[in-house]
Amino acid sequence: MTTAPYGFLRVAAACPPVRIADPEHNADATLDAVQRASAAGAQVLVLPELGLTGYTCGDLFFSLSTLVAGAERALERVCRETKGTPAVVVVGLPVEQEGRLFNAAAVLQGGQVLGVVPKTYLPGYAEYYEERWFSSAREAREAEVRLAGDVVPFGTDLLFQVPDEPGVTLAVEICEDLWAPVPPSSFHAVAGATVLLNPSASPDLVAKAEYRRELVRQQSGRALAAYVYANAGVHESTTDLVFGGHLMVAENGLLLAEGERFRREGELVMADVDTERLRVERVRQTSFADAVHAARGDYRIVSFEPVPAPSPHRLVRAIDPHPFVPSDPATLDDRCHEVFSIQTAGLARRLEHVGARRVVLGLSGGLDSTLALLVCVRTFDLLGLDRRGILAATMPAFGTSERTRESAHRLAGAAGAELREIDLRAACEQHIRDIALDPADRESVTFQNLQARERTQVLMDLANKEGGIVVGTGDLSELALGFATFAGDHIAMYNVNASVPKTLVRRLVRWVAEHHASPSEREVLTDVLETPVSPELVPPERDGAIAQRTEEIVGPYELADFYLFCLLRLGAGPGKMLFLAGHAFSDRYDEATLRRWLRVFVERFFDNQFKRSVAPDGPKVGSVSLSPRGDWRMPSDASKAAWLRELDSEDGP
Repeated sequence: MTTAPYGFLRVAAACPPVRIADPEHNADATLDAVQRASAAGAQVLVLPELGLTGYTCGDLFFSLSTLVAGAERALERVCRETKGTPAVVVVGLPVEQEGRLFNAAAVLQGGQVLGVVPKTYLPGYAEYYEERWFSSAREAREAEVRLAGDVVPFGTDLLFQVPDEPGVTLAVEICEDLWAPVPPSSFHAVAGATVLLNPSASPDLVAKAEYRRELVRQQSGRALAAYVYANAGVHESTTDLVFGGHLMVAENGLLLAEGERFRREGELVMADVDTERLRVERVRQTSFADAVHAARGDYRIVSFEPVPAPSPHRLVRAIDPHPFVPSDPATLDDRCHEVFSIQTAGLARRLEHVGARRVVLGLSGGLDSTLALLVCVRTFDLLGLDRRGILAATMPAFGTSERTRESAHRLAGAAGAELREIDLRAACEQHIRDIALDPADRESVTFQNLQARERTQVLMDLANKEGGIVVGTGDLSELALGFATFAGDHIAMYNVNASVPKTLVRRLVRWVAEHHASPSEREVLTDVLETPVSPELVPPERDGAIAQRTEEIVGPYELADFYLFCLLRLGAGPGKMLFLAGHAFSDRYDEATLRRWLRVFVERFFDNQFKRSVAPDGPKVGSVSLSPRGDWRMPSDASKAAWLRELDSEDGP
C-alpha cells in the first residue's frame, strides 16, 4: 500500500462547532468532522486547540474530575468510534501528568492514541492567560503519559511516520508555538517532518488574519514543509474575544487552501500536499541540511499504519498547466514587469562592461527575436543610447515567408532600429556546392543547419564590423529540447532570452503589446503572436504559408514547458510528470498524446545536453534555468534509459 502516490498526501483542517466545557458534545462534533473528512478522502485531519473542552474554559480547567477527566473520556469515545478509520486525527485536550496540566494534542489512528504533544510556548500577555492553567512542555517530567486507557509517548520530540515512506512524516506544534521566534516546527522539519500540524485557538482582530496567513505560509517555506493549520471557531466564548475558525493548508511558501472565517456551521478544508517535492527541495537546498548543526537532540519515531490514498486518485489541488505564467492578472503584470526588467538590467550591464554602443540581432519576425528586440529597445532607452545603435538583420533564406519578412521590417521600423536585409540564398548555395550536398536537397538536417549557421556567421561578422555584440534570441524551451542549431542560433555573445520559456516569451510580447505599445506597434506585435512558431528552414508551401511548424516536431510548447518545470523544479520522474499532466491538461489532451510528447521531451532533453554545456551567458529570470554555470549540471552522455523505462512501465504507485 502506498499512502502518498507520487508523493501526494491528502490533508485536512476542520473547525467543528464546540460547546464550552461540554466534552461529550464536543466528542459528537469531533466524530462528525472525522466522518466528513474521511468521506472526502482525507488521510490526515487536524482539529482546533483544546477542541474537546473548548479553548475558553478559563478557571474551569482546574476542574480535574469533571472537565479534564471528561475530556479524556471523550477522547476514549472518539478512539472507540474511529477504530475502523485509517486516517490520522489530531485532537486537542488538556492532559494531566505528575501534578501538572498541559495544553496538548493527541494524535490518533485506528482507535489508538499514537502519542501526545504538549504546547511549549504559553502566551501570558494581552488577552492571553494560559500560564495560569497550563505548564509548558519544558516542565514535563516523563516521556510517557497514561491516557485513554493506555500509556503513550508524551513530548515535543515525536515524529509520526509511515514505515518505508519517509515523505509521510508528521509533527505537531500548538498555536503560539508558531508565533515564537524559533518555532518548534523548525526543529521538527530539520529532524525529518514534512507535514507540520497546528491545532490553534487564535482570536480574530483587525488585520490579524493576514498576519496569521503570512506566518503559516512563510513557515512552510522556511521549513520546506507542508503546514496544516486549524483554528478555533465562532462557538468559543465571546466574553471578550471572537474566534473565526481560520483554516489553512500551505506548502513550501504557497497557500494551497484556505477556509472562510466566521462560519457558524463549521468548515472543512483539504488539499493534496506534495511530500516528494518537499524532499527534493530539501536535498537541493544545501542550507536545509546545514541546519542540522542547530538541531536539538534525538527525536522519537512513532510509526503509524499506511493510510489508503483516495481512489480514484484525483487531486483536490489545482495543477497549473502553465507554471511559468501566473493566471492572476495582477500577478502576471508584476511578473512580466520583473522579467523584462531583469533582462534589461542584464544586457545593460554587459554593454557597459564591454563598452559597446551597438547590438546586433537576427530579426526573423518570430516571437523570440521580437522579445529580444523589445529588450534591446528598453535597454538603449535606459542607457540613453540612440536606438539606431540597434542593428536588426533580417536574413531571408529558402524557408523565409513573406509574412515574417514583412513583420521584421515593421518591427524594426516601429522600434526605431536600423534594419539591414541580407539575402543568404546565394551564400548558402555556394556552401551547398562546397560541401557537395545534393542540390535537390531541401529538407535534410544539413540543408537546414547550414542556413542557421550562415545566419550566425553574418551576425558575428556584423558585430565585429560595427563594434557591437550579438544578442541571442533563443529561449529556454528551445534549449531544453535542443531545438537549436549547434554553433548556429544556439550561439551569441549574450542571450537575453536564455532562461525565458516559450510560454512566457509569448506572454511577455503580449504584455508589451497591451501595456507599452502604440497602436501601430500593437498591430505588428499581434501579428507576430498569431504567426506559427517556425525556424523557417524549409521552403514555404506553394501559397507562401509557413510549411515547417515547430510544434509539429517537438510537440506543443505548453506541454514541453510543463514537463520542463516538473523535471527541474519538482524533481519529478516520467510517471509523476504524466500523472500531473493528466490533471493539468485533462480538457485538452488525452493520455496517448501526453505520453507521446513526454517521450519526445525526455529523448530530446537527454540527447541535447551537449548544446546546453556550451550555452552563452544570459540572465536567470525565474526559478528554472539550464545554464551550465548555474542551475543545471548534467553530463552530455547521461543515459535516458531509466526515464524511458519508467515512462513505458505499466506499473504505477
